[in-house]
Amino acid sequence: MSLVTFLLAAFLLAITPGPGIAYVVARTVSRGRREGLASCLGTGVGGMAHVLAAALGLSVLVAQSAMAFNVIKYIGAAYLVFLGIRILMSRDRTAQGVEVSGSKGVHRAFLEGIVVEVLNVKTALFFLAFLPQFALQSEPLIPQLAMLGSVCVALNTAVDVVAVFAAQKLLDSGAARAARARWLTRFSGGTMVGLGIFLGLARRES
Repeated sequence: MSLVTFLLAAFLLAITPGPGIAYVVARTVSRGRREGLASCLGTGVGGMAHVLAAALGLSVLVAQSAMAFNVIKYIGAAYLVFLGIRILMSRDRTAQGVEVSGSKGVHRAFLEGIVVEVLNVKTALFFLAFLPQFALQSEPLIPQLAMLGSVCVALNTAVDVVAVFAAQKLLDSGAARAARARWLTRFSGGTMVGLGIFLGLARRES
């Protein structure tokens, strides 16, 4: 398949709402742009872990092992629900504009971003099914998967960064900041809870 087709498919994947976008927006709303950007970096690192897994064949083991798939799936689902509920419960503090922008908060946002992305088993399986379609049979597979996957992660991270700045701009515009903050927090937290439930109920494709 052509490079243009790959880039189009990767872009559509990047703009599709998922746990990463929901998390970085929620982090921006509750703790400010600095932690939102740190969480973007974390989801990018987590995405590269999936690329490495796909390139080395680790995703194949997860796909073939029902136990491994279910363990990762349920841990990831529970973590998303936990984060979503925590975000929803923090909406009062968000509405008041409380921000924690210290190094500890940034570090935590970065680490949580990694965990959110790494525990998304659907991303691992998607990369496993998606990337080989664009690899050339005449070239070594692992370097191609690594390169194609890195492009996908770069696009995903770019979209996350855009989402952070868009959320911050929305909060900074006008006098209805508190109302917008509450809406974005509820949307992001609810999305993460919904995605967690969806992931927990998803079945492994045979």
